[in-house]
Amino acid sequence: MINVLTKCVPGLICLSWLNVALAQPQLPNQVPSHSSRPTNSANTDAYTLGPGDLLRVDILDVPEYSGEYLILNDGSVNMPIIGRLNVDGLTVSQLTNLITTEYTPFVQQPFATVSLLSPRPLSVVVAGEVVRPGTYVIPLLVPNSQTRQFQFYKVTQLLQQAGGVTQLADISEIQIRRINPIQQLITVNLKDLLEQGNINQDLILRDGDTIFVPKAATFDPIAIRQLTSASFASKEIEPFSVIIVGEVFNPGTHQVGGVSGVSSQLPTITQAISSAGGITPLANIREIKLRRLTNDGKEEVMMINLWELLTEGDVTQDVALQAGDSITIPQAGEIDPTEVTSLARASFSPQTIQVNVVGEVIRPGAVDVPPDTTLNQAILAAGGFDQRRANKETVELIRLNPNGTVSRRNIAVNLEAGINETTNPILKRDDVIIISRSGGARFGDSLEDALEPFGGIIGISSVLNVIQFWSR
Repeated sequence: MINVLTKCVPGLICLSWLNVALAQPQLPNQVPSHSSRPTNSANTDAYTLGPGDLLRVDILDVPEYSGEYLILNDGSVNMPIIGRLNVDGLTVSQLTNLITTEYTPFVQQPFATVSLLSPRPLSVVVAGEVVRPGTYVIPLLVPNSQTRQFQFYKVTQLLQQAGGVTQLADISEIQIRRINPIQQLITVNLKDLLEQGNINQDLILRDGDTIFVPKAATFDPIAIRQLTSASFASKEIEPFSVIIVGEVFNPGTHQVGGVSGVSSQLPTITQAISSAGGITPLANIREIKLRRLTNDGKEEVMMINLWELLTEGDVTQDVALQAGDSITIPQAGEIDPTEVTSLARASFSPQTIQVNVVGEVIRPGAVDVPPDTTLNQAILAAGGFDQRRANKETVELIRLNPNGTVSRRNIAVNLEAGINETTNPILKRDDVIIISRSGGARFGDSLEDALEPFGGIIGISSVLNVIQFWSR
């Protein structure tokens, strides 16, 4: 907010200046357009005059020279007697001195007071790594206020207007391009603001400023997490799409973010994986690739290690996502049995998968099992072998591959084996395990079919018992 303060000195003018409620920061390092060396600049007024500003000029005891004046498009005002004055780029105090000087030949000891009645809207360009780059025109007059009050905007407030910075932004090297009156290049370090509380870095903007947010040189998960919690990051996230491929149960395009409407937090990699059905038991979560397009059309690749998240609690690995991100989860070269349980209990693993156990088991059909279930465990989950009819030597595993093909293989049964791909592999969703009949059961079934026309001369159950006895 701004108040107009006036101080009069006998024999001199009455100086007026703006008292800004927001503390005027010392400018960060500035680089003139003709030099590449940063220089420190002294404090300047928070506001410079320009076309569209409405001023009140009072000359003490000379009411005919006093009045309200609008700065025209050419940056000038027309005043009685002295005529046209070029005031574009001047501060209020500088204009006060100029008016006093111009009226001195016509008024004995003129006392001039200049007040800013209504400031022009602030026009600022925001470019680079922000969500919505472009030109922003913002009124400075506070609406619905009983007294005439103004609100000046800082860098962080304009970044909020632009939707916030992206996760690829380098907030330590934000550039402010300003013409005052020559072109200046001011470097703002908002990282210093976040980490050290240095409010001097949150520069008050002027009309015509250009804010450029550069792209970070590296894809740093710690910096990304810091950005997502900053006040100038986007606070309302609409649902958006990401691509997830590889070792997940439902690869493809998935919508993440707010389930209904908007969300206050960006979705993360683990949440996206969960939306894709969770990881498969064969997923290599140490070498997940996150691909992201920058605003300049280039692709950045970041390696994610979710195993460090599970074992060491490294939350920086659970990177927040942006629209258009692509996540690739590779297949592990080999499975470490000691890690299977930890992966199955992760929040981004499915709670259960469905497999089918058919044939000679006690409860044939679909079975819901944990994602780390092995072949032996699935057979037991279906009630185990039918001891009278099952072939307990080998079973057949049928699997639908991601490329649409179907693989079939016979597996030698070893109920005492640990996790291994040869005799006790970890199952995938929709796997089918077929437990065939034993030789004795097949012979008995054939004999029953043959004797059925004769009304069953011999009890079939008796025959089966004999066959089972001799087949042991």
